[in-house]
Amino acid sequence: MRAIKLTIPLVLALLFGLFGFGIQYVPHPWASDTKEFISLWMRVIGGIAWILGAYGLVHLHVVRIRRSQPGWGYSLFFFAGFLLMAGTGLYNDARWFWNAQVQGAVYHHLYDALFVSTGATMFSLLGFFIASAAVRTFRARSFEATLLLIAAVVVMLGRVPLGQMISNYLPAAAEWIMLVPNTAAKRAIMLGVSLGVIATSLRIIFGLERSYLGGGD
Repeated sequence: MRAIKLTIPLVLALLFGLFGFGIQYVPHPWASDTKEFISLWMRVIGGIAWILGAYGLVHLHVVRIRRSQPGWGYSLFFFAGFLLMAGTGLYNDARWFWNAQVQGAVYHHLYDALFVSTGATMFSLLGFFIASAAVRTFRARSFEATLLLIAAVVVMLGRVPLGQMISNYLPAAAEWIMLVPNTAAKRAIMLGVSLGVIATSLRIIFGLERSYLGGGD
């Protein structure tokens, strides 16, 4: 029985993986319709994944409160925000269903006044951590660190009016660094990520990668 439970997912991954790969190269209307159909099912599965994720998150905080784990008070704020946003969102959808002209003012006000401002605050605090990490990273202890330090200083000065006051070459140098070396590095990273995705996909399709089955490789 265990062998069957292990074999069926591997066979399905092989068949659907090869089918999804091969259909990209079929110049036929049926292939386009099939890809659209698969895309719709991916949205359905994504919606189910959201439900499972919400359930897992709620279960995590329920266990934390029940066991009085450190920081369980924050879980109360989670439930307050979760129920408030979910309730106003469902109420907004219900009113929209009966009257398309209704605009859920309460929901949008909560989103704009609380969620957006809280996110801006978190990213503002994150800026200080980034600055602290940059100070530790930009210590010229090696040739590569020295190049990183020089490039960072040039870009930072070239993007502010102070750099223009120091020299007209600083903005041009900063623009060149962002357009040439930075773009090349980004493309190299994206190429490496793409190759990694292809390699991982092939490992899953041919059954070499089995961690998604829950039992490790």
